[in-house]
Amino acid sequence: MPLPFLTADRAFDTADDVALPHDDRDLWRRPYRPGPWRVGAAALMLLFASFVLFAAVVIAATASLSSAGVVFGLAVVVIVCALRLLRMGAWVSAQGVRQVSFLSTRTVAWQQVDDMRTVQQPVRWLGLPRTVQGQALLLVRQGRSGETVPPLLTTHNADFLAREEAFDRAADAMEAWAAEYRRA
Repeated sequence: MPLPFLTADRAFDTADDVALPHDDRDLWRRPYRPGPWRVGAAALMLLFASFVLFAAVVIAATASLSSAGVVFGLAVVVIVCALRLLRMGAWVSAQGVRQVSFLSTRTVAWQQVDDMRTVQQPVRWLGLPRTVQGQALLLVRQGRSGETVPPLLTTHNADFLAREEAFDRAADAMEAWAAEYRRA
């Protein structure tokens, strides 16, 4: 028994791709959903943080408050890392494209974008040093054609591993944003 009102993919089943009236193009948005690898890793980190928070409460009740504070600080660091892991990815708005990595964020205005294209190349598997053959969405900036820029999206990162169709939709959406705003 299909329950279409419970699926998150129902927006992709419609033929019309009309923006909603409250759709603000100036807000930063990710044109795809975070993948199961990224969400699973963040969920495990948050589960670990809950155990560490419980340990901090037990330590605070039985031992010194300074040691409980250290354990509580560790839990806060794990929670911040989990939230940053969920925030990672490529984001677009009317101002440009933003690539958020774990420790840094890089923003490129649409006026600086020369081309955005999907290419077949060796890509890193889940961000690890091992490379496999896959597809990558590359951003080429004006006047910097020889510069090697990390790809915005790959078929083997934490968002699109074993989800080729989701990568194609996300790459098409980002290329459409680039085509629309580079002309403006």
